[in-house]
Amino acid sequence: MSLGCEGALTLTVKMRVSPEPKALDLLKRYRDALNYSIRVIIENKALSLGRAHKLLYSVLKERFNLPSKIAQDCYREALTIAKSWLKNPKRGNMPRVKTLRMWLTHEIGYRIREGYVELIGGLKLKIIGWDRRYDQYENREARLVYRDGELYLMVSKKIPKPSKYSPRGVLAVDINEKHIVVGNSLFEKRFETAVERALHYKKLAEKLQKKYSSTRYNAWLRRRGIQERVRYFYRKARSIIEDWAKKISREIVLIAKQRHYAVAREDLTGLVENLRRLPRDHRVVLLMLSYKRLEFWIDWKAEKHGVPVVVVEPKGSSSTCPICGDRLKENGYRRLRCPRCSFEADRDTIAVINIERRALSRMGGPLTAPTAPQMTDVNPNRCGEPMTRPMGALISSGRGGGQAQTSCWRGARERLCMMLSIK
Repeated sequence: MSLGCEGALTLTVKMRVSPEPKALDLLKRYRDALNYSIRVIIENKALSLGRAHKLLYSVLKERFNLPSKIAQDCYREALTIAKSWLKNPKRGNMPRVKTLRMWLTHEIGYRIREGYVELIGGLKLKIIGWDRRYDQYENREARLVYRDGELYLMVSKKIPKPSKYSPRGVLAVDINEKHIVVGNSLFEKRFETAVERALHYKKLAEKLQKKYSSTRYNAWLRRRGIQERVRYFYRKARSIIEDWAKKISREIVLIAKQRHYAVAREDLTGLVENLRRLPRDHRVVLLMLSYKRLEFWIDWKAEKHGVPVVVVEPKGSSSTCPICGDRLKENGYRRLRCPRCSFEADRDTIAVINIERRALSRMGGPLTAPTAPQMTDVNPNRCGEPMTRPMGALISSGRGGGQAQTSCWRGARERLCMMLSIK
């Protein structure tokens, strides 16, 4: 999925179709033709559409028995892959396509009629299931993909981009390896990440690789069953993270839309460079989480639902006091305390409040009067102040939440409100 052009969004609708043997045979011939076309284009430097057509059109029809339009789509795709590879300064071996998939043009390479997908050449594939929400929008180019014993038609569509509303607050998003914390000075909610589940499958793959390897010979590369199992584990780990990122992003955006908030997230560009200085285990966890993927899905879901997004500077978001701006010091596991104003909270709660402040500052100041960032629980911590509020609890909702606060923190709330309104 992409954000599309001005005024429109481009999305992909996945249709599951019947895996007919003739369709699978066509996919195999297309893959062989595509690899042949890539090699010919690179060796002859035929980087224009006219030269590629002269070199490949007749060959693809006669040698690989492709229908005329599919032959054209084949060398067009090969031309795109070849140009991308040649522009890469760190390119390796010549690109080679291994998966079974085929590029199709609407109404020429394929069309959808009465519950069937009709491919050029007379093939008909029965549609087993698909998302009907976007049926009213025009079908565009598509890809026929064979994956894990099932055949899918991935149809591209363009839908109107919804207009964004004027936010009346900010929903801050703080990302770390164990939790995604969303909220602001009014409430907070935490979501567990899927890193542990993904790491489980990654470790299974590494265990198999280690078991069937030696210093001289990697046996798992020569044993097809073991190789397929290793690939399955790695693919499973990636799928878990991808699925989790989509679902969490949607839930975050729907919370913001329901409350008419803007989503504020940190700009984590360049984070990979800093990860190289971390210990290996910690580095693997953060790489597995795939911050950029989560950022992409948050931005995409926000565009899809018309929710404004604000990107803020991440430096010091979890180590700066939100009341006085002084540097916080550790005061227990993932708890920080300000030596100047005695403010104390969980580091994720502090990050959420600071992200909210920075987003409000970028948007021109507070949109509504914020309330305290802190403390509904009356159980004291070791410093004598109340502990951090429970997950998802409102700070002051008019239903008893504010009554649980002590007078010790009312002054801190007033100072924070004054600072936020000044900013």
